[in-house]
Amino acid sequence: MQRALRSARRRLALAGASTVLLLVPALSAAADGSSGSGDSGTTPVQLLAVNDLHGNLDAVPGPAGAVHRKGSGGELEQVQAGGVSRLATLLDRAREKAKGAESLTVAAGDMIGGSPLLSAAFHDEPTVDALETLGLDVTAVGNHEFDEGPAELHRMATGGCHPKDGCADPDRPYDGTDFPYLAANVLPRTAEKGGKAGKGRKDGKAGKTRKAAAARKPILPPYWIKKLPGGERIGFIGLTTKDTPSVVSASMTNDLVFEDEVETIDRYADELDRKGVKAVVALVHEGARPPGKTYDATCGKDGAGDRLDGPIQGIAEKASPKVDLFVTGHSHEPYMCTVKDPAGQPRLVTQSASFGRTFTDLRFDIDRRTGDLVRSSARADGHIVTTDTPKQPKVDRVIEKWRARSAQMANEPVGHISDDIPGRGAPDPETPLGDLITDAQVAATREAGAELALLNWGGVRSDLTYRASGKEGDGVVTYGEAFQVQPFDNPLVTMTLSGKQLLAVLRQQFSGANEGYPQVLQISDELRFDVDMSRTGADRLLADTVRVNGEPVDESRTYKVTVNDFLSQGGNGFSVLKEGTDRKSVTRDLDAFTGYLKGHSSPDKPIAPPKADRITWR
Repeated sequence: MQRALRSARRRLALAGASTVLLLVPALSAAADGSSGSGDSGTTPVQLLAVNDLHGNLDAVPGPAGAVHRKGSGGELEQVQAGGVSRLATLLDRAREKAKGAESLTVAAGDMIGGSPLLSAAFHDEPTVDALETLGLDVTAVGNHEFDEGPAELHRMATGGCHPKDGCADPDRPYDGTDFPYLAANVLPRTAEKGGKAGKGRKDGKAGKTRKAAAARKPILPPYWIKKLPGGERIGFIGLTTKDTPSVVSASMTNDLVFEDEVETIDRYADELDRKGVKAVVALVHEGARPPGKTYDATCGKDGAGDRLDGPIQGIAEKASPKVDLFVTGHSHEPYMCTVKDPAGQPRLVTQSASFGRTFTDLRFDIDRRTGDLVRSSARADGHIVTTDTPKQPKVDRVIEKWRARSAQMANEPVGHISDDIPGRGAPDPETPLGDLITDAQVAATREAGAELALLNWGGVRSDLTYRASGKEGDGVVTYGEAFQVQPFDNPLVTMTLSGKQLLAVLRQQFSGANEGYPQVLQISDELRFDVDMSRTGADRLLADTVRVNGEPVDESRTYKVTVNDFLSQGGNGFSVLKEGTDRKSVTRDLDAFTGYLKGHSSPDKPIAPPKADRITWR
C-alpha cells in the first residue's frame, strides 16, 4: 500500500461558531499610566493565534476532534470542532470585530507533519496553500516540521518541487510560504576537532559546542519584525522545544542542534531591544497541561496558586522580561494563563487546542511614545471552531481543489468496524485503537519472528469512527481514515531484547525522561502488566505482574519485539530500545494496519473495539 501511495503521489503531481466565554482580565496596572484602551497615546493590536494544526484541513472525527466546555448546568460537555475553512470564517469575523486594531495571525508550530492524506499526499503543500489563503502572517517551527528532515523543511519555507515526487501542482510550481517560518533555537551541527559532532548539550564537553553554536546562524530566521502603519514595531521570536530530537525520528535531526529555550529567547530579546523593538512576543512550540479540562481553561490570575503543569511554566518564569507575552503549542491543550516574569510582572501565556479546534484572540495596546506593549491592556478570548460554522469560500475552494486530486485513493475501503474505536481521543492511556494497531503490527511482522509489539501513544493520531465521513457507508474504514490514524510512514523494526531489557523498556514509561510525564505504551495482546501510580518512577511498573503469552518474563531468555522506527531509535525516552539486536524491517506501520483491517474484517464480520484491558491500574 505504501508503494501505491508513493506512486499515487507521482500520478497526482502530474495530473457559526461557539465563541467563548473567557475574557482574561487586564493585568497589573501599567507604570506609565496608560489606559490600555487604544486612545490617542496607544495603538490597539489583535493577535489571532493557532497551533498544532498537523495538516488537518478537515475537522477530525470522534473524541480527538472534540473540545470540552461547561454546559448550562455546569457539567462538562463535548463539542465537535475544527475545519480550516470554518476557522477562516471565524478569523474573518474576529478581524471585523476588532476593526481599528492592527490584526495579525500567528502560529506556534506543528502546522504540518503527522497530517491526514488530504495534505500528506502532496507533502503538506495543501496546508500551506490554505494557511496562506486564510492570512497567516508568521509561525514558529514545531517538532513535526522536522518529520522529513531539515532539507524538506527548507523546501517548505523557500519553495521548489519535491526531490522525489516532483511538483504537486503542475499548474503552479511550489514557491514556498508567504509567511516566515522562525527557528531561533535550531542550528546546524558542526564537527569538533577529531571529526566528532558537537552535541549542543549542557554536559561535559558541550561547553565549546554551545559557544560555537552561539556564533552560528539558525537554519531559518530567529525572529520577524512587523512594522505597523503608525511606525510601531512588534518582534516575534519563534522556536521549538529543545526536546525535538526525542520526539522526532533521530535520523531526521542528527545534523541539528536544538538549543535551550530560555537562553535563546533571552539572546534574541536582547537583540531586538538593541534594534529598538520594545514590544516582543515569543512563539514557542512547548506547552503544558492546564488545571481545567475546558477549552477556556485559565490559571495564575490575580495571584492564584494554580499553575500550568509542564515545561512552558518554567520557561515563561525564567525568560527575559523584555518578552511581553507567550503564544505556545506542543501539548495540544488550550489555556489562557498568567505567569510572572523574572521581574515579578505578570504576562499572558496562551495556547489553542490542536487540529484547528479553537483559536485565541489576543488584544493589547502599544504605547506610541515608547514602543512598549502595555501589559495592563493584554487580554485573551478563546473561541471554538464549531462544525456548524459556515465555510469561508476562498479557503474552501483551495481545500476542495486538493481533495478532488486525492479522492480516489482516500475513498478506497480497507476494512469494517462494528463501533467507534477510540484512539487519540480515548480517556485512558491504553486505548482500544492502540490495542488494534499493535495486534496488527505483530501479525504483519510474524515472518520476522515477532512475539509482541509496543507503540508510542503519539503514534496514534486520531480515532476510528463508525459513522461514515463520506459516501462509503457506516462502519466502513477508508484508506484516508486509516492514513489519518497512522500517517508517519514509519518502518516497523523487529528486534531481539532480553527479558531484562524488556522490563527496562516498560520501566522507562515512568522513569528517566518520562518520570514527570509518563509515556504509557500501547501493547499487543501477548503482553500484560500492572501499574501502581501511587509509587514513583520505575517502581510504578509492578515487574512481577509482567506476562508474555501468560508466562512471567524470564530475564535470561530473549523476546522478539516489534516497534516503529521512531521508538527503535530511542524516541520518547525509550533509550533501551536502541540496544535491541538482530533488527529486521519487513513492512511499514500503515501497510501493517491496512493489511490487518483487510484480512480480519468484512461487512458481515466487522472488527469490534478491543477492550483496552491489557494494563491494570491499581
